[in-house]
Amino acid sequence: MFNYPVRVERDETTGAFVVSCRDLPLMNSVGDSLDDALLQSVDAIVVAIAIEVDERRPIPLASAPQEGEHVISLPVLVAMKAALHNAMIETGTRKADLARKLGQKGPQIDRLLDVEHSSKVETVELALHQLNRQIDLSISQQSRV
Repeated sequence: MFNYPVRVERDETTGAFVVSCRDLPLMNSVGDSLDDALLQSVDAIVVAIAIEVDERRPIPLASAPQEGEHVISLPVLVAMKAALHNAMIETGTRKADLARKLGQKGPQIDRLLDVEHSSKVETVELALHQLNRQIDLSISQQSRV
């Protein structure tokens, strides 16, 4: 759902590794090595998602990876917040509506949707539940390229 394929290209002039994501056009990252570029791309995807949330646009779901692409997995809390943001858009739920359902104030909901803020997983899960969403978590062995 939020495991984004990215393309890494080496800049011949600088020798840097440049990362882009076709699902999130605002995402751009760079690193001195392939590993560094892929590590930096996690933060870049989080920033791109933060921009989409600020602009109140739906977060695009990840497409299937194409040949030569690497897959970047979002941190669990960020994925949950992106899902909450999308659920609010899909259901037409305003922040004030969610605040009332959760018995919280507006600023607390702002922090709940802020992908760069460390919220309690349980609170995000409760908010998703209020919007008739269920979290299905799976753990799998990471494949090495």
